[in-house]
Amino acid sequence: MKETRPCFTQDWLLRRVRSRLIRSLKTNEVPEVGTGTISTIDCIMSALSLFTFKFPSLLKFDQTRTSDKPLLKNLKTLFNITTVPCDTYMRERLDEIVPRVVRPAYTSLFTVLQRSKVLEQFRFLKDSYLISLDGTGLFSSKTIHCEHCCTKKHKNGEITYHHQIVAAALVHPDQKVAYPLCPEPIMRSDGEEKNDCERNAVKRWVEDFRQEHPHLKTVILADGLSSNEPFISILEKHHLSYILVCKEGDHAYLTEWVKAADKQDKPEFTETVKGVTSTYSYMKDVPLNDSKNSCRVTVVSLLETKKGKTTKWMWVTDLPVDLTNIKEIARGGRSRWKIENETFNTLKNQGYEFEHNFGHGEKYLHTVLAHLMMLAFFIDQCLQHVNKRFQEAYSKRGSKKALWENMLYCLYTFEIPNFESLYHFIVHPPPLVMQSII
Repeated sequence: MKETRPCFTQDWLLRRVRSRLIRSLKTNEVPEVGTGTISTIDCIMSALSLFTFKFPSLLKFDQTRTSDKPLLKNLKTLFNITTVPCDTYMRERLDEIVPRVVRPAYTSLFTVLQRSKVLEQFRFLKDSYLISLDGTGLFSSKTIHCEHCCTKKHKNGEITYHHQIVAAALVHPDQKVAYPLCPEPIMRSDGEEKNDCERNAVKRWVEDFRQEHPHLKTVILADGLSSNEPFISILEKHHLSYILVCKEGDHAYLTEWVKAADKQDKPEFTETVKGVTSTYSYMKDVPLNDSKNSCRVTVVSLLETKKGKTTKWMWVTDLPVDLTNIKEIARGGRSRWKIENETFNTLKNQGYEFEHNFGHGEKYLHTVLAHLMMLAFFIDQCLQHVNKRFQEAYSKRGSKKALWENMLYCLYTFEIPNFESLYHFIVHPPPLVMQSII
């Protein structure tokens, strides 16, 4: 078996993340609490270990501190933790940390992918990259809340408290892996009475992204709610291209404009592959709406017929389109769904417990934990894509859930010097150990 490059071993990635988090804590002037207490970085790395090994709850994780098994020693070794905090102490400390403290850890991992040329496999139209944006809920309750919760008031006087984020992921039509970027929380700021909104969160995300990656040629993918002038203006201001879903019901004026065009203004071609007939067409310089100064876009359409059923897709874009690249642009637009399938669904259904409330807190706890969960997912995606031993262990166990269970079993049972040894052990366990796992 080929050896994994050192920069893509899990131990190396965790060391890099830890160093960036320490630097970020200093930059953001996060103070240590008291003298002789557990350090903030120990609290953060302990929370990251919780999501790395997919503990089902903080209570279950808390039992590691009193365990007489190798578990506690393994956590300290693998995550460079001096003292593992109790669940209450961890919650209290993380509750005081603003979520953007975690952001440099994401950027550092992305830099590793760039410098190691892994991202060359994600190039779109030769020199661009596709990033899918979407909002998702993290938490909802009618009783539990914090000062940063957004609120929804019902007609009967009840209030629902909730947290949401704008999530982003680097995707590609031909890649199963989706690399998450740091999400942007949708939450009320200190002292604010009004709710935050997805549009404001997207604006903040774009500004941070462009500051971190000023020269990265990027195409933003987003759903039908985003194909509007304010969103497009934000993207244009920061020199970001776009392929945005466009629904006929939401864009009646644009749709009628396209339908009224003749074939000369709306070139198309049709192909049939494996029983699926696809008709691609495009139209340039189409007004987005009926306002006098409406922005002009290119509309890309796809009609797909399979077993007598026809499905239609439509997007608006600022990319140069012709019959030689329209198929690739449509594939790029359809890969927006990868943030749902390869990101949200994985977090919800493959052991990450995305919808479980690990702790809410009074300030930032819930959002910080969500950032750390997605950071653990980012590391897992790196391993799945380029780490040979992880890939072999994943293949051996057959599913991610089975792999996580096997890893947790080993964490409780054996002393583990490093993650590479852990994955090798999962693939090549001694016979007696194999019987106990099965």
